Amino acid sequence: TAIIGWFGAGKIVVVPGPSFDPPRVLETIEKEGVNTITLVGDAMARPFADQVKNGDYDTSSLMVIVSAGAILSDSVKNEIQELLPEAMILNNFGATETGHQGASFENSASGRPTFAMHDGNVVIDEDHNPIEPGSDKVGFLARKGRLPVGYYKDPVKTAKTFIEINGERWVVTGDMAMVEEDGLITIQGRGAVCINTGGEKVFPEEVEESLKAHPAVMDAVVVGVPDEKWGQRVAAVVQPREGMNVDSEELLSFCRTKVAGYKVPREYFSVECVLRHPSGKPDYRWAQA
Repeated sequence: TAIIGWFGAGKIVVVPGPSFDPPRVLETIEKEGVNTITLVGDAMARPFADQVKNGDYDTSSLMVIVSAGAILSDSVKNEIQELLPEAMILNNFGATETGHQGASFENSASGRPTFAMHDGNVVIDEDHNPIEPGSDKVGFLARKGRLPVGYYKDPVKTAKTFIEINGERWVVTGDMAMVEEDGLITIQGRGAVCINTGGEKVFPEEVEESLKAHPAVMDAVVVGVPDEKWGQRVAAVVQPREGMNVDSEELLSFCRTKVAGYKVPREYFSVECVLRHPSGKPDYRWAQA
């Protein structure tokens, strides 16, 4: 983002500090007349929205809000859009191994983020065949073109992620997706954290979004935990909004209006703060523990 700004003869504003500080960020936007900011999904977007709502800042200079690196829930995106109606919100998709792959402007009928991808991005099945648009099949998102050489001093991981298909080199990061009839790509989630409960696949991101749509929930992480009957059961670690309580029965009922019954968490753990990696991405290992 900084390089793009410099190439356009722009000013780059950096807010130093050990963590994301919404009041300081908004004060800087007002002071410096910032036009564009980059957030990392809900982990930054939600506290940012709360500060805009509860504070008194001049955000008239802000034209573009970009989210990348983690899920930006529809409920959070809509809240920011209501608070800052003049700003354009870009929900971008891409990985370290792929670079920028596409952007989302609207959600599909399924409620999952749907992205318009750049040329060279396709969804493939386990046999590396492209999935036809509108087939409702879930496959792996793959990209060809200008790609990294590989992972530093890790030939095993490089061989697994950077593969050859029909003589061309592709990168397959493990993101699962579907191709809509119009060619847009709906992201389901990362295959590595997919929950298998009674033979049904549950992507944590979809359930997390449904939980964070509840007005009393500040943050949530969903994981699969061992279950004698189902193999895994869906469980959620939930951080309530300050001064609010989250009732598990109420959350269960709320979730049933958003996702299929087998995706609804069977147990909830309330915590003061959901732990995330410094990048803003969920710490699934911590949540499982």
